[in-house]
Amino acid sequence: MEFNRLLQIRRIYAQPAALELPRGKDIVQRWPDADVVLVDSHWNIPELHGEETNVPRWSRIKTEALVLGVKTALSVKPNGRSADFIAPSTANGCAMACAYCYVPRHKGYSNPVTVFANIDQISRALERHVTRQGIKLEPNQCDPELWVYDIGENSDCSVDALISDNVEDLVTLFRDLPTAKLSFATKYVNPAMLGWDHGGHTRIRFSLMPAALAKSIDVRTSPVADRMAAINDFVAAGYEVHVNFSPVIITDTWLSDWEEMLRQLDRTLSPAAKAQLAAEVIFLTHNERLHEVNLGWHPQAEDVLWRPDLQESKVSSNGFTNVRYRSGTKARYVKQLTALIENIAPYCRIRYAF
Repeated sequence: MEFNRLLQIRRIYAQPAALELPRGKDIVQRWPDADVVLVDSHWNIPELHGEETNVPRWSRIKTEALVLGVKTALSVKPNGRSADFIAPSTANGCAMACAYCYVPRHKGYSNPVTVFANIDQISRALERHVTRQGIKLEPNQCDPELWVYDIGENSDCSVDALISDNVEDLVTLFRDLPTAKLSFATKYVNPAMLGWDHGGHTRIRFSLMPAALAKSIDVRTSPVADRMAAINDFVAAGYEVHVNFSPVIITDTWLSDWEEMLRQLDRTLSPAAKAQLAAEVIFLTHNERLHEVNLGWHPQAEDVLWRPDLQESKVSSNGFTNVRYRSGTKARYVKQLTALIENIAPYCRIRYAF
């Protein structure tokens, strides 16, 4: 089973307060043979986070370790791209291991899943925020009618749903909120979600890239062809389904590779899926610290991710020094790819591209 491949939990690092909550108790019961290790902080666990010797054990730690914590920061952040707002996380980290993932920049050398047990507090904070927003009076690219809340900024919700009911709880919450919907991007196909009662207020964004490239850098994820096929299933189950063409990585054959992928997508999608499709196009942003980590864990990925001949440094809003494709040439790349999408899949509305 995919569940067993991704998650063979042997040790649960838990804040005592999390173990006292119903969700915490439920998670521990799912892995009754796992050792429970009490920790003061879900963020700073020396044998998991910030330990350079963990680099060769990256995937093993993701498979065998789970962190159980209490989320204290419950603020909702404005966004404006993928969503109107970013919801407080119900999880942080991931059982998958994409080589370009930004979470290890903040969390240290390893980032297994941390699940937050205080889902009731998180849900109440979100409901209050949605209520304060009232009705959306002006359409925008996020959605013409409803306020959109991204619930998966720091994790993959389809995998999180294997671990706890947090994601389904939020889907149920937003089902009954008439002015809002939730959204998350995913690289994992979780068929159990097809049976959820979402009321049409959940937007799933399947991340896609050329399959050959995904095999080398989308580590431990569902195959790209499976993600494409799942779009039809989730649309048939009443979900709104978009795609993230992300990250777009420049190689010698990048444009022809994307053409092949887009033609495969066009052949795969049902008429119903095509009729509601929209896309976000996001070019790679990399980071020097993550580059150094990858050299110890997955050096071959850096052959395509770290391209000083094509990239320039830029300090992000949170103060990190990232590298992105040079602005002049990137504008040309964006134009080339969006033109390709419009030619092969003209029904796919491009929400934004950067």
